[in-house]
Amino acid sequence: MTEPMASPPAGGVTWSRVCKECGQCHDGRDSHLFEYQDEVDDELVCHICLQPLLQPMDTPCGHTYCFHCLNNFLHDQDFCPVDRQRLQLQNCRTSSLLVRNLLDKLAVLCPFRSECPQSMQRCELQPHLHNRCPAFKRLREEAERKKRPSWNELKGSKSDGDLADAKSTPITRTGQLSGPSEPGLVNPAYEEGEDDTPLRSSLVAEATVVELFREDPDEDLGLRIVGGKDTPLGNIVIQEIVRDSLAVRDGKLAPGDHILEVNDVSLASIPHSRAIAVLRQSCSRVRLTVMQEKGFKPRPEHLAQPSASPPSQSPSPNQNHGTIIQVSLVKRERSEPLGIKLIRKSEEPGVFILDLLPGGLAAKDGKLKNNDKVLGINGQDLRRGTPESAAQIIQASEMRVNFVVMRLPDLSEEGGEGQSRGARRVPEPQYFRRRSEYMKEPPVGFSSQEKTVSLKKEPRHSLGITIAGGRDCRSRLPVYITSVQPVGCLHRDGTVKTGDVLLSINDIDLTHLTYNEAVTILKTQAAQNTITLRVIQTFAEEEEQDGESSTREDMDTLEGPKEDDINWAPPWTRWLGLPSYIHWCRDIMLMKTNSESWGFSIVGGYEESRGQQPFFIKTIVPGTPAHFDGRLKCGDEIVAVNGVTTVGMNNSSLIPMLKLQKNKVTLTVVSWPGSLV
Repeated sequence: MTEPMASPPAGGVTWSRVCKECGQCHDGRDSHLFEYQDEVDDELVCHICLQPLLQPMDTPCGHTYCFHCLNNFLHDQDFCPVDRQRLQLQNCRTSSLLVRNLLDKLAVLCPFRSECPQSMQRCELQPHLHNRCPAFKRLREEAERKKRPSWNELKGSKSDGDLADAKSTPITRTGQLSGPSEPGLVNPAYEEGEDDTPLRSSLVAEATVVELFREDPDEDLGLRIVGGKDTPLGNIVIQEIVRDSLAVRDGKLAPGDHILEVNDVSLASIPHSRAIAVLRQSCSRVRLTVMQEKGFKPRPEHLAQPSASPPSQSPSPNQNHGTIIQVSLVKRERSEPLGIKLIRKSEEPGVFILDLLPGGLAAKDGKLKNNDKVLGINGQDLRRGTPESAAQIIQASEMRVNFVVMRLPDLSEEGGEGQSRGARRVPEPQYFRRRSEYMKEPPVGFSSQEKTVSLKKEPRHSLGITIAGGRDCRSRLPVYITSVQPVGCLHRDGTVKTGDVLLSINDIDLTHLTYNEAVTILKTQAAQNTITLRVIQTFAEEEEQDGESSTREDMDTLEGPKEDDINWAPPWTRWLGLPSYIHWCRDIMLMKTNSESWGFSIVGGYEESRGQQPFFIKTIVPGTPAHFDGRLKCGDEIVAVNGVTTVGMNNSSLIPMLKLQKNKVTLTVVSWPGSLV
């Protein structure tokens, strides 16, 4: 029963045939295969495939199967395979944590045992393959050499000017994702050293399939997305993972992932609004094909730094966002606890160190401190992680556990008032925002129209609108309308729509107010007999012209607010059409050493076919200053660099400006929240 279902990979096996999770050769949609060291208890075996359970699911009738096995079985049948009782997948539940832990601890052999005769727990196999297995590493390097021209070939065929030209220099990616570059793409994530030698040989990205299972078929995935064929970004990109959502619990998706397909429907050439509709389709299983950036692949002469580690071993102060520190803890034996208590905070995503237990390994080492924010453990990104996921990584680790943490300034030591350990935060000025001073046009295809409605009303009648936003909200949004109630006077007039941005009421400016201030003024002015309201409505031409997309009325319904959801916002593309005087800017300072890259790529700038386009952040590379700083997001618009406006620039102007900033650069960005799906 414990014999593997496929022969172990041999010398003739290629990288494309090997599964990147279990190391065996099987079809991409089949279950993973493992060679177990010992006999596995029958209670832990799936009754369909007769192999130890993978992603175990419990049925209401008391049986347990692999998720893939049960899902495939129920495509053709509607009963339990054992007792034949009526069964639907949405009625099944994920097995208990105890069962999953028992399965994760099963001892397995490395599939490349002729070259790597090691055994480990099943949950450790994937990290072992990617970090320690020499055979797996050899296959990967051979594949990359075949798919990527050498640096000398690139250098012989491209001048420095060519390297700054997006149309002739694609970002190199592994797997099937290499291809022609997109118009307007520049890549300050890649830079050359002073001696004109490459610091990093390529930007590595891999296509992977992520399956999310929903108990409620209409549950939000918990993703905020940007991009679409009607925007300069082109691809659909995950901007943010919503806290405590389905995507966070699954743990496989991350900000910056490009969504290529949803349930076999390609998102490569559809507008933003259509992508929202596809991602919001009601179903119990959502199968996402995503491209995930893995960081830079170093050349052999630069192997001192792992690509997922911070760029420098010595902590470099970041005056805007704390200090990045790397700490390695070495256990005397694999099961030795580290003595660290981890927590989450209500006001900020991520994992924080609450306390170090006296006498524990971390306390004796002395480098980690209370309130440090854990950015990563053993190369795995935890900026949006949970204490539970961090604990699992630590438990699955070998003798060495590598932490990357961010340490904020201790305000009490700087003369400020003492704060509790769990609540100490960087003061608000570190997130400085101001009304934009940079005048520019919206991206091509996006526009806005100012509307004024004047009406007379009875003092006791309400306006009949609900609002959200305000300059005190997380994204510093302008005040906008979330619903127009059918009983109000504005509904009868019909000029004002859901999603419109409020400019003024009776000549009182609303664009700089907090939410509570705006509510107070609206209520006060609603008591008047005459109301004059100025609003801005935005348009996305592709959204309205695309034959497959919904009509405007359907879109209003699709994007309408959910009941009692004060965080609702219009889709990301609606914000792009706003005139620049509505924008609020944010200054983000990044710091690095001379030998590092900034860690982001950009689309936009002047193009002959589309004219002047704003510059947008498209990719943030793991293990770089932009990644560890954590404030830049995919979809952010760069309006200035070191105070110099980017309006009117093309690629060949912006790239040298970024490269000239050797140690520090200040980006002025406008950030809009992505569309929630």
